[in-house]
Formats: sequence, C-alpha cells, structure tokens
Amino acid sequence: MEEPYRLRINGGVLSPGELKYICETAEGLGLDAISFGSRQDIIFPEQIDDSKFDQFDKVQFVRPKHDAVENIASSYVSAEILPSTSWLTSDKYLYILEQFKHKLSLRVNVTDPKQRLVPLYTGNVNFIASEHEDYWYLYVRLPGWEKTEMYPALIFSWDMDKIELAIENALQEEPETIETLFELVSDSADTNNRTVDKPLEVPFYPFPYYEGMNRIGTDRYWLGLYWRNNRYDLAFLKAMCDLCFENKIGKISITPWKSFIVKGIPLKTKLQWEKLLGKFGINVRHSMLEMNWHVPVNDPDALNLKKYLVTNFDQNDISTYGLTFGITSYESDTYNFTSIVIEKNKQPEAIGDFKIRDTYNLLYAKNFDPNTLEYIMHVQDVDKVELPGLLMELSQLYFEQLGTEREEEKAVEAVKEKFEEEVYQCKDCLTVYNEVYGDVTQSVAANTPFESLPETYECSLCEAPKSHFKKKVLVK
Repeated sequence: MEEPYRLRINGGVLSPGELKYICETAEGLGLDAISFGSRQDIIFPEQIDDSKFDQFDKVQFVRPKHDAVENIASSYVSAEILPSTSWLTSDKYLYILEQFKHKLSLRVNVTDPKQRLVPLYTGNVNFIASEHEDYWYLYVRLPGWEKTEMYPALIFSWDMDKIELAIENALQEEPETIETLFELVSDSADTNNRTVDKPLEVPFYPFPYYEGMNRIGTDRYWLGLYWRNNRYDLAFLKAMCDLCFENKIGKISITPWKSFIVKGIPLKTKLQWEKLLGKFGINVRHSMLEMNWHVPVNDPDALNLKKYLVTNFDQNDISTYGLTFGITSYESDTYNFTSIVIEKNKQPEAIGDFKIRDTYNLLYAKNFDPNTLEYIMHVQDVDKVELPGLLMELSQLYFEQLGTEREEEKAVEAVKEKFEEEVYQCKDCLTVYNEVYGDVTQSVAANTPFESLPETYECSLCEAPKSHFKKKVLVK
C-alpha cells in the first residue's frame, strides 16, 4: 500500500468534538476504523477516494513524505498522571502548542524529561523542559545529521515557534554544526534565550502501564485504551465522544504507542464509562507484553513478527516490565526510541529458485534506556526462529543490570562531591553564570572566567549589571 493519508493532531491533543468530526469524515470516506501513528497523529488505514476531500473542509489530509508536512508530538498526554516538572501543567502545554500555527516541515517534540511515555529525542527539533520555569533545552538533529546536538542556549516558552521556524529557514544554508545553526537562528530571530547553566538530567523510570481506569486524586479517573490491531472502531469512538460531552471532558490525547488516554473522568460517572466499554466489548486488560511495542503502521509482516515473539514470551512466562521493543527495517528513516530494536535486513539478490529467508539484527539501548541515544549491537544476521531466545537473553540481562547503573552513578556522584565549583549568581533573578558554558546569549565563549567579562556585561535574563553577580560555591 502507498503511504496512507494522515491528519495532523497538534501535540497529540484534540477535543471530543474534533475527534467525532474526524470519525464522521472517515465514515463519509467509506472507513469503519481509524488508526494512530507514532507521531501522535491519526491515520486513515485504507485506500480512500481523495476526490471527496472537499466535502470535509475542517480537516487537512497529508502524506508526510509526499507533502513534507509533519505533526508536532508532545507529552501533554502524561501531565497529571505521570511524574512531571512542577511548572509544566496541562494548560501550559496547550498555550505552548497553540503557538505552532504554520505547517511544520520538521518533526518537533515538546516534552517533559520526568515522564517516560513520550520519547524525548525522536524529532528533528526537540524542546525538553528545564527546571527554570518557561525555559527549555533544545536538542537538534536535522536531516542528514548523524547525531543529536544540544543547542547552546535555553529557549523561552513563547519563542519556541519562532525558533523552530528560523531553523526551518536555516535549512537552505545547509548548516552542518550546531554552532553554525545557532548563528543563523540568532541572526534571523529576536529571542529571549537564557544561558545554559547545567546539563540536562533525564531520570530513569520504568516504562509505565498506560491502559485501564486509573485514579487521579480522590474524585477523578483517567482511562487508557489500546487496540492490538491499531484499528479503532468509529461507532465506539463517536459514542465515547458523546460521553465526554456529557462529562464536560475537554481533551483526548493520543500516545506514541498507538493508543489514547482520556483524563478527568468524574468519580460519579465511572460506572457509565464501564458500561460503555462493556457495551462495545472493549478489553482493558492487555498484557504489558503486548503494549510495550512500537510496530510500523500497515506492515503485516512486522505485526505478525510481533505476535510470534509475544506468543513465545507468553509461553515461556517471560517478564518484560520496564522494557520496550521496536520493529524496524534497514530502510526506515525514523529514530529508534525503544529499549530493544529488532531490525530487519535487506535481502540479497535471489539466485535461481533459492528461497531467501529474512534475517535480523538485535540492538539494545545503553542501560536499556533509549534516552541515552546510544544503541549497542547485540547480534547480527540471525534467523527469525532465533529471535525469541535472544530476546529472552536480553530481558534477563536487563533485570541483572537493573539498578547497577544507579550504583555506578552514585559512585560517580560520591567522587564529584569531593569537588567544589565556583559560579556567579545574579542576586536579582538568580540566573547563574557558569564559566564552563559561558553565555551564548551575549557571545561569551565557554571557559571564559567571570573576571574576564567586560564591565558592561549584564544578566542575560533581567539585564542587571555585572556588579549584581555574587560568587557562589556549588558542592559537586
């Protein structure tokens, strides 16, 4: 099948009214189900008659590879229900996402580093929340770049769209380094950047179970729903949207794992939701073995391989708690974001009547944490029948090392505590000048001592004079 049509869903967030209209559109085009994509977008999984598109003017149909239009992904779905950065609320996400009005030609992620459900680095432009309210780290991997690089400044919340657009415009200059990109963006956009004062820290959390009815606080619930075939029945979705209207639930959010979550279900209507699920025969007790997989959309071979592997895991009573698995191929242009990756190799040219079987490579993320951005080759060119045993071997390796990397980190931290680091902090707004990073917002190079700064130097945030900075010793 050729590339399916998709609908952009900004940040993976939409209202019940929007989802119901999309369902009615799909019905009008002859479909009985929709699917979800790993970019938190909506996919029309079958061939549709594009001559009817003008009947549905409220939605825009795109093919990302054909139209060069991408969806923005966000971790809005995890707000309130998973660990989060204190200032990054559901409302804050919505205000930020509302900025992005133009058609994105790059993949953009807006994420919280303290949650585990939405990957941080799968975009070309990745905004990751810092501890400073309304400021974000920016990690960039433009098309053609081999590595993800940290932008040398923190980005202000209300500059994110401006920065992303400047990066898109800079592509025509074909920047090869993050330094070149920074210069191009700084020349073209007037922004309120803040200097980076410490590296991004991404804590490790096991992959969460995201299905079923779960409590928020004392009087509300969130509901996660997952279909193993990624075909969501339109009749059910429309009935669910109607129940959302009745319950005054304003948003539905899509996950990157081909599922969705409804937050804010009132305690008093929990029974109504359970009756709705029962009426349509919806099962909300899938095994984590099934739910922690990333499988390409409309790829029957990949789906069959997943079923084969999950069945083997189930028969052998293997635990995969905290692990995630991805199936990909040599021709994929997406970035891996699972603990373990099963990569299908290109078949060699056939000779005569010989039947050539598929072979696979197995890779795993360093410490089984995809946020390390580092993958290790475990085996290469193995047959399908060898995969279950090798994956079980990797699963055992994961549990054997689980926690040991923490001990290593603690040992490193213990060594660090023997050192002290001098920084200078603005007494007005508490912004830190760390000579290790310098201050790119004012063209101060890294490793520039505070004493060497000109007397005209000002705080990058509040513009207080240099004299307002006081030496502070950080214990490291």
